[in-house]
Amino acid sequence: MARIIDLQTFTDNRGNLTVIEKVIPFDIKRIFYIYGVDDSVRGNHRHHTTVQAAICLQGQCTISNDTGKEKQEFILDSPHKCLILYPDDYHTMHRFSKNAILMVLASEYFNPDDYIYEPYD
Repeated sequence: MARIIDLQTFTDNRGNLTVIEKVIPFDIKRIFYIYGVDDSVRGNHRHHTTVQAAICLQGQCTISNDTGKEKQEFILDSPHKCLILYPDDYHTMHRFSKNAILMVLASEYFNPDDYIYEPYD
């Protein structure tokens, strides 16, 4: 089931420094980011093996999640919030603010055969 982890952030009069170290539950093999999104819905899939960590670096977006047993909704509105998505998490990304940048860290390299596009019943 998807869960939010809080990334360690150091703040002083110079600004903020957020660290991603020893908190991601997988080795990172791929990084991508989504930006310039209109009112489209992204995602609409789950995976066979890939685990992901989603961080909205700027702006905000909503990620809706369905495990087949439970539905959840997460608002990513701070760069220290990190949403961990597991393979059985059917997720959609939507309600992107105009300036949103969503970065995703993935446990696997891109493989089209890893994607499951059918939602749960």
